[in-house]
Amino acid sequence: MESIQATKQRFGIIGNDPKLNRAVEKAIQVAPTDISVLVTGESGVGKESIPKIIHSLSHRKHGKYIAVNCGAIPEGTIDSELFGHEKGSFTGATATRSGYFEVADGGTIFLDEVGELPLPTQVRLLRVLENGEFLKVGSSKSQKTDVRIVAATNVKMAEAIEKGKFREDLYYRLSTVEINLPPLRERQEDIHLLFRKFAADFAQKYKMPTIRLDERATSLLLQYRWSGNVRQLRNVAEQISVLEQNREINYDTLKHYLPNMGSNLPAIVNAKKTESDFSSEREILYKVLFDMKRDVNDLKKLTLELMKTGNTAKVKEEQSSLINKIYAEDNNAEEELASIIEEEENNGSQSDVEVFSIPEHAAEQRKDKYEYAEDIEEEENLSLQQKELELIKKSLEKYNGKRKDAADELGISERTLYRKIKQYDL
Repeated sequence: MESIQATKQRFGIIGNDPKLNRAVEKAIQVAPTDISVLVTGESGVGKESIPKIIHSLSHRKHGKYIAVNCGAIPEGTIDSELFGHEKGSFTGATATRSGYFEVADGGTIFLDEVGELPLPTQVRLLRVLENGEFLKVGSSKSQKTDVRIVAATNVKMAEAIEKGKFREDLYYRLSTVEINLPPLRERQEDIHLLFRKFAADFAQKYKMPTIRLDERATSLLLQYRWSGNVRQLRNVAEQISVLEQNREINYDTLKHYLPNMGSNLPAIVNAKKTESDFSSEREILYKVLFDMKRDVNDLKKLTLELMKTGNTAKVKEEQSSLINKIYAEDNNAEEELASIIEEEENNGSQSDVEVFSIPEHAAEQRKDKYEYAEDIEEEENLSLQQKELELIKKSLEKYNGKRKDAADELGISERTLYRKIKQYDL
C-alpha cells in the first residue's frame, strides 16, 4: 500500500494536518475495493483530489475516469448526459448518444456536486448503484454497466434529506464510506505553507521574483477565516504575485486583497432563525392591530349610545366593564373624547353628553396589555407607521382638512382619525 506522504506528493496535496492525513489514508484504503465513496467538505477544500487518488490506486486505473459537475448541467439534459438517449427521444435528438455511464464502463465516474441532482435523476442513479443497470432516455431496453461511483458535495445532506431535496436511500448507497476534508481555517499550520507553495508556483509561471510576507502579514494570513478555502488562498496568492511591484508584502497590502475583513470575525448568530420566526412575529403584530381596531369600534358604539340617549348613568352602569377596558388603552382618552364631543356639539348636535371619568390605573393596564408587542422588529413598525401617515395626509389634503370625509374614506372613525392627527402632529 502506498504511503500517505507519497500519495500527497504524487497528487500535489500540501499540508500535514491530521484530519487531512486521515482523509488521504481512507482514500488509499478504499481504493482497491468497489465501494461507493462520498467526499464531503466546504467549497474549495480540494475534494476533486480524493476521487483521483481512489481511481489511480484501484484495479480500474487503466479504465476511463470521467468527472461530471452535476450542478453545471441543466435539469432538462442531465439524464441524457449521464445515461444517453435514443434518436428521436426528444426535440433535437437527431442521433443516438452514449451517456457517461456507458462510456465509462469499467472505469470510475466522479459526480461532483451530487446534491444538486434533480429527484428523477436520483431515481435513475439509485438503480445503477443497486444492480448496475440503466435506461437511455427514450429507450425501454435495460443496459448493464460496471462503473465505480465516487460522489462529492458541499451540501449538508441531512438538511437536504429533511427538506425532500435528496433521497435518503440514495444517500446511504453513495456514502458507504464517507471522507470529509476539513476547511482551511481548521488547518492553521498549513495556511502559510500553502501560500508559499502557491507564491513559488506563480513566480515560476510569470517569471518574476517570489513574493514574501512580513511577520504582521503572516499573522493576518493565519487569522483570516478563508470562506473560499484553498481555492481562495490560491487566488489571493496569484493576484498579489501579478499586481504588486514590491515583493515584500506587509499587513496593509495583504489586507487590501482579503475581502470582508470585518465579517470574518467570530460572531454569535442565531442560526436557527427561519421564515416561521418572522411569520410568528407578523402574526403577533396583526393580533395587536386587530385588538386595537376592535377596541376602537367598541368605543365608537359607546360614544354613539351616549350621544343618542344622553343617559350617562345608565350607560356607565351597563357598560362599566367596557369603559374600563377601552379607557385603559390610552392615558389621554378623556381629553380626546371630550374634544370630539365638543366638536359634534359645535356642528349642530344637541345631545346632552356627560363625559365619564377614566380609571386611574389606565396607563398601567394599557402598558401590560401591549408590552409583548414591543419586541417586534423596529423596521417593520416604522414601515407601518410611515404608510399610515402617508394615507392620512393624502386623505386630509383631498378633502381640504375635513376630518369626517377623510375618516369615511380611510374606513375609520372620526375619533380615531383625530387621535392619529394628534399622534403625528399634523
